[in-house]
Amino acid sequence: MIVPRPALTLWERLYLPAIINGFTVTLRHFFRKKVTMLYPEEKWTMPEGYRGAPYLVKDQEGRTKCVACQLCEFVCPPKAIRITPPGPALNPATGNIEKIPKEFQIDMLRCIFCGLCQEVCPEEAIFLMRDYSFTGLSRAEMVFNMQMLLALGGVRPDKIEKWKHK
Repeated sequence: MIVPRPALTLWERLYLPAIINGFTVTLRHFFRKKVTMLYPEEKWTMPEGYRGAPYLVKDQEGRTKCVACQLCEFVCPPKAIRITPPGPALNPATGNIEKIPKEFQIDMLRCIFCGLCQEVCPEEAIFLMRDYSFTGLSRAEMVFNMQMLLALGGVRPDKIEKWKHK
């Protein structure tokens, strides 16, 4: 079956309508409000409830709130958290009241920002930050140790002061 094609007019053969249409689309976009974000200077404001990267906090007296219970390590789906408990040796200053983990590491490249570590923490030692950009030059830089995680979190006051004696 042969489909007959109509002959093009002189105006259509010059391609001027297509060029004029292209310029009108370009000019329309040129005068619109800009929607491009200048990333390092401007950042998205994250909504309440955004689950970002986890970090550790200290209490009012500067003590690490994590007691090495390892619940966050067990519940982490991608196994991004690794905790080494302190062992049987007691700290002579605090006795058996406070167990600070020997090592606490979170591999931010493996972390899926699910927030399960924050939900399961009985001591409220892990919180999620609202920042969404992490950079590193190597994989080793993206494994955050306890000092880096505490520096991200800082001090967060307790609602319940369980170690205070009245």
